[in-house]
Amino acid sequence: MKNHSGLLAVVALATLIAGCGRNNEEAGEAADQAPLPTAATLGDQVIMTASGYLQSEPYASASLSRGERQAQWCKACHSLEKGGPHMIGPALHGFFGTEVGTRSGFAYSEAMREADFVWTPAAVDAWLAQPGRFLPGNRMTFAGVADADDRNDLIAYLLEVTSADGAD
Repeated sequence: MKNHSGLLAVVALATLIAGCGRNNEEAGEAADQAPLPTAATLGDQVIMTASGYLQSEPYASASLSRGERQAQWCKACHSLEKGGPHMIGPALHGFFGTEVGTRSGFAYSEAMREADFVWTPAAVDAWLAQPGRFLPGNRMTFAGVADADDRNDLIAYLLEVTSADGAD
């Protein structure tokens, strides 16, 4: 059996790049949906442990296996494992519950350093929907995850694998 992992990586990267030019409508903001918040409009957030989030909806009913597939997009630029290195983007292990732009050893954009919010599932949801809209001026060149169920699955998976001690 031939090893096609190199080809799969090229196809994944091409798909990622092709998705970067979508507009708001394609990124899940239909006219009849309320727009997701931005970093400036996020407001007060509920900060819990990863297991607390995972026990509440929509994450309690999310599919971790589908989230793991969605996380392949994240892994192109971020490490998820404990002790993982910063890559194109910062390492994500332990990021839930931290203030934006504060991970040591990573050179954040000015927009990220000046932003004022905590990485909660609500913030990650709005970020993943469309990073450039959520926080203009950030350097993440990713169009976003349009489908809310896909984002919920991905967030549940990230809560599970990036929390400080598993799902706390």
